[in-house]
Amino acid sequence: MATTTSNENHLLLELNGGEACKTYLIADRQRRKAALLDPLKQNIPKYLGVLAYHQLQLEYIFDSHSHADHFTAGFELAMLTEGKLAMHENAPAPKVKVHVRDGDVLRVGDIEVKVMHTPGHTPDSIALYLPRLGHLYSGDTLMIGGTGRTDFAGGDPGQSYDSIQRMFALPEDTVLWPGHDYRGNVSSTIGHEKRTNPRAGGGKTRDEYIHIMNNLGLPLPQKIMEALQCNVSASNDTAMKFPTIAELNEIRQLEPKLVRQLLAESDDKRPVVVDVRQPDEVDGELGHIPGSITLPLSELTKRYQELEQYKGRNIICVCRAGVRSTTAAALLTGLGFPNIHNMRGGMLAWNQKESATAWSLKQDDRKEKGEGNY
Repeated sequence: MATTTSNENHLLLELNGGEACKTYLIADRQRRKAALLDPLKQNIPKYLGVLAYHQLQLEYIFDSHSHADHFTAGFELAMLTEGKLAMHENAPAPKVKVHVRDGDVLRVGDIEVKVMHTPGHTPDSIALYLPRLGHLYSGDTLMIGGTGRTDFAGGDPGQSYDSIQRMFALPEDTVLWPGHDYRGNVSSTIGHEKRTNPRAGGGKTRDEYIHIMNNLGLPLPQKIMEALQCNVSASNDTAMKFPTIAELNEIRQLEPKLVRQLLAESDDKRPVVVDVRQPDEVDGELGHIPGSITLPLSELTKRYQELEQYKGRNIICVCRAGVRSTTAAALLTGLGFPNIHNMRGGMLAWNQKESATAWSLKQDDRKEKGEGNY
């Protein structure tokens, strides 16, 4: 466990030690309030022990984005503690209690935590900036001597460059704590990365950065699609058989505008809409498509027989952002349903939310053997 900052008022720790994935504790010692950033599923007992040892109450559990290289502990920690899971509003996952936007300010005791939306690695990427303490938790966007790769689902090198430039605009003595490090580094500063980062520093232009990121040729992490699908579905079953990249790529993606047109057809031609969100999401702020059938992804393989009567019709799967529903569509296809489609962008796109259509589970067929986000 590596201490980042510790005094009588504040406790800022990195909790995973030598692991490549980093988890950070942000705590106000006087008020005994704490937040965790990017906790790992396998380290839950350690995190609970640290909280108990320091007599801290967990206020927030932040996931900096939808992870594709490991299983998040966010959902289980939210059940085991009073902590509220917080992610960007573009996050596809259910059970997120606080959807944040760029510029939102949350408080952990007396610590001001400012949210920066930093798309590029994923559409829902965020960084946490502590202005009074001069710390930036950059997630997987800006690394020490590197940057987060942009070839994952929804990645965009141009957006990544723009996000990093916003970070480079912070005070140069801002301490940088990345979401990953594979080289034994602990921290850096904005000024150092701005001058020396081989991908984004040294005054590189947007076009130069995009060229670099588009030509990295990195292998995909092991089990990338299993981890991503598990995390965005809030599944506790890490052994669940999720669809492969090839199976996901076969699903036909329909734009919300086309779905609206199809739903206006006569009864015998109208498609069946299957909403694979949790019931509380269906009744939540994004609403639902009238006449849709609610069948949560977590129950799909147990209850798919309920859809047998619609097997001869077109079925359109829907979720929050179009990610879970792509998984559901691939599962239903594998279960023998011949006419399965997905609504791209989910209910975020249906409601015309900003950046709603950025998510996609399509990947190329590179061998899944590598490690690392940069």
